[in-house]
Amino acid sequence: MLAFFMNAEPLAAEVAVPLIPDLVRPKSAGPSTIGAPTIEEETRAEEALDLPWHVVVHNDPVNLMSYVTMVFQRVFGYPRDKAERHMLEVHQQGRSILWSGMRERAELYVQQLHGYLLLATIEKVS
Repeated sequence: MLAFFMNAEPLAAEVAVPLIPDLVRPKSAGPSTIGAPTIEEETRAEEALDLPWHVVVHNDPVNLMSYVTMVFQRVFGYPRDKAERHMLEVHQQGRSILWSGMRERAELYVQQLHGYLLLATIEKVS
């Protein structure tokens, strides 16, 4: 059996690089010349044009009525009777408007409904 013993000091001396102060901070570096940020007034015109959007669920022959009711309760927080009314509207009329409001929130609801494998879209109120 062979054993090798090595001293770490020579290796550390070969690898270590002396710190060069000029590379860390140039001598010409002074205080920052970046000014304070300007605050612009936010306009509500875009938001006004953005309202409202409907979240619409469409009928599909795949999901059970009890499942659709449960999804409406979970996603929108509806009580059972309200969720059942919307589910029956989807079943009988082919679609139901479940929520109205800002587009970003509507897109979130549609994404959640898609996660439950329901057919949902958003529509701009005309």
